Amino acid sequence: MTDTSSAKATELLRLHEAPEILQVVNVWDAITAKVITDVPGTTALATASHSIAATLGYQDGENIPVDEMIGFVGRIAAATHLPVSADLESGYGNPGETIRKAIGVGIVGANIEDQMRPLTDAVNQMAAVVHAGAAEGVGFVLNARTDAFLKGKDRKPQDVLADAIERGKAFLDVGATSVFVPGLLDEPTVTALVEGIGWNKISVISVPGSLPPAKLQELGVARISYGPWTQRVALTALADTAAKLLAGGQLPEDTRPLS
Repeated sequence: MTDTSSAKATELLRLHEAPEILQVVNVWDAITAKVITDVPGTTALATASHSIAATLGYQDGENIPVDEMIGFVGRIAAATHLPVSADLESGYGNPGETIRKAIGVGIVGANIEDQMRPLTDAVNQMAAVVHAGAAEGVGFVLNARTDAFLKGKDRKPQDVLADAIERGKAFLDVGATSVFVPGLLDEPTVTALVEGIGWNKISVISVPGSLPPAKLQELGVARISYGPWTQRVALTALADTAAKLLAGGQLPEDTRPLS
């Protein structure tokens, strides 16, 4: 653990605890890390496992070998002076060891999914991440993810909400910094999550149709990320440009040489 990494971990924690909501625009390789780093207002970066897997030709869902993922997020960390939080799925079978490897390549925070394992197993999973960070001498920022809403679409909404709150509180109890609750969440649901888990402790993903950042900050959300949607925006622009070029058009005159 280097002094630089320790300072980045401290800064990432501060950003999560600050009254201003933290927005992390997800990146998936070294050049996207460099480009987003240079955008005014960027204070930290987050990777997206789906986007990295797609870049390398894998399906999302821990199909990418762990060492290949670690190598890739290490390239991203090396491409920026900002703190980087990595999406490390469910820890690739050994969350503690995966986090130890991630810290070794400059990562100072991570999302880890519970995948709706039994609660005791999920809590032990998150505790292993926290313990690995402590063993490496870094205040590692764990954004503990519960898949309650993603996997609970056939259940009663009140039961899904109760599960998310129970799991979130349990993850915070073992040292998680924040609780990531992905899904298309409406205002009453976000309000209930904040009331149940804690002010400035909830992390959400913004998808088309999500509440705007100002409203999420007002409701007490700590962090917003964008997951694979930033890559989808970029690929949509690429596909649309290719279609125009093949139809006889020209490159946009406002294109900037960012790479």
